[in-house]
Order: sequence, then structure tokens, then C-alpha cells
Amino acid sequence: MVPQNLRYTTEHEWVRLEGDEAVVGITDFAQKKLGDIVFIEVPEIGRELPAGGTLGAIESVKAASDIYAPLAGRVAAANDQLSAAPGAVNRDPYGAGWIARLSGVSRAEFEKLLDAAAYQARIAAEEK
Repeated sequence: MVPQNLRYTTEHEWVRLEGDEAVVGITDFAQKKLGDIVFIEVPEIGRELPAGGTLGAIESVKAASDIYAPLAGRVAAANDQLSAAPGAVNRDPYGAGWIARLSGVSRAEFEKLLDAAAYQARIAAEEK
């Protein structure tokens, strides 16, 4: 499932603009590849991040991986509920499994991220 209203990175993060903030998480494809998620490190509120900077980390029964900021911005909120319930990313990656909200993001940079069709093609190529 690749929601049409989001933008995506080649590292499998998704972004949704809400007003002047960007909500960020990992995609359904990524959570399926990781398997059961057991730990998520969310970013510190107020932290400035460049595009591509390390937003946090995620660990599953299979692997550990960094989560990257798809856009430059300041961390406005972090989903602290993931500390106690990291499996929310497995159950609802585009809803309750969001990881952070970034403020001060560029709409132009958002538009440069992969749209749903381009991301779908990317994951199809990876599955070959």
C-alpha cells in the first residue's frame, strides 16, 4: 500500500505536509522488511536537522537501521508513545506509527521527493 497523498524517500521514509509542518515516518514496505519492531529512538524536540540527517533509529528482530530526515527542519514533536509501543509502526505506519514532526520545512523540497508512483516503481525494482 502506497498512499497517494504522501511523498517518499529512497531510504523508505514518508512525509505528509500538515500546514507548515511535515509529519515523518517509515513506509509500510520498510516496516515489512524490518519485521517486528522492538525499539525506536525518536529525535529530541528542538533539534535542527539537515535533509538526510539522522532523525532517529529503529531496531527490529531482524535488523537495526537509522531513520533519516527527508527534509531540513526543526523537530517540533516526536512520537514518544513509540518508546512503550514500537509495534505501532508495524500496525499503522502511516497513522499511529508516525515518528516526528518537522517545522520550518520547504514546500519546494517536499515537491522534489518521490511521489507515490515513483516510490511504487522504486520498491518494485527492489523486490526483483
